[in-house]
Amino acid sequence: MTETNQDICLAMLRDNDRDRYLACLLSPEEKRGALAALYAFNAELARVRDLVHEPLPGEVRMQYWRDLLEGSAHGSTAANPVAAGLLNAIETHRLPRKTLVDMIDARTFDLYDDPMETRVSLEGYAGETASALIQLASLVLSPEEAPRSADAAGHAGVAQAIAGLLLLMPLHRRRGQLYIPLQILSATGLDRDAFLAGEDRSHVSAAIEAFAGLGLEHLAKARGAGSIAPAVFPAFLPATLAEPVLLKAQRQGALLFDRPLQSPQWRRQLRMALAASRRKI
Repeated sequence: MTETNQDICLAMLRDNDRDRYLACLLSPEEKRGALAALYAFNAELARVRDLVHEPLPGEVRMQYWRDLLEGSAHGSTAANPVAAGLLNAIETHRLPRKTLVDMIDARTFDLYDDPMETRVSLEGYAGETASALIQLASLVLSPEEAPRSADAAGHAGVAQAIAGLLLLMPLHRRRGQLYIPLQILSATGLDRDAFLAGEDRSHVSAAIEAFAGLGLEHLAKARGAGSIAPAVFPAFLPATLAEPVLLKAQRQGALLFDRPLQSPQWRRQLRMALAASRRKI
């Protein structure tokens, strides 16, 4: 990966995903370019819904990335530093293209307003997005050590995904999107429309608490999955920010519609730096 592409990917992360930008800076310098390309690719997928007003243009953007990974893209990638960096990372670190294509397919869910049906479907979505990204980053950092932390990556990714969905819940609610599984809503006496209306604050709070609790359950499983090799720990750094969000969401309940969950940037940076030194999620 050329220095120019790396710098562009890092700049994109600085603007769109500050936490993973910092994770790159806390990673070994020789791995930074590939990680920046992976994370920038993820950021591109995550923001497609923000860039389009209808699903079809979003599908077109997703298809561009599918074609790129499947070798059927038209034209040169030189004009797209993220695409060029991603292909370079795939070739250099022998990353599985199918995992990246599955990530695109999972993200297509974001383009529509269909509800998440069950806990299993949510875990599958998180597994193919956040968990997969941790595993891919681990392969970049140390292909020898990565398989040993696959279980931890799976659970940490689900916890991280749920924390991220909680942070975005006010935005999703305005759009009519719902990521809390209907299974959880039903158990708390709600349906999709009642949750989005937000009038039954006590039941909405119960649903949010249960959703955050599911994230904490996966975080506990990630911590119980065994030690994570120092070589791959930088891949887990963004997931170290999940716990404060999950705990705060449990406390706030329906108030998260009105009060931000996100900690200040300096506090997140400090938490990641401490996690990097202690190597604990």
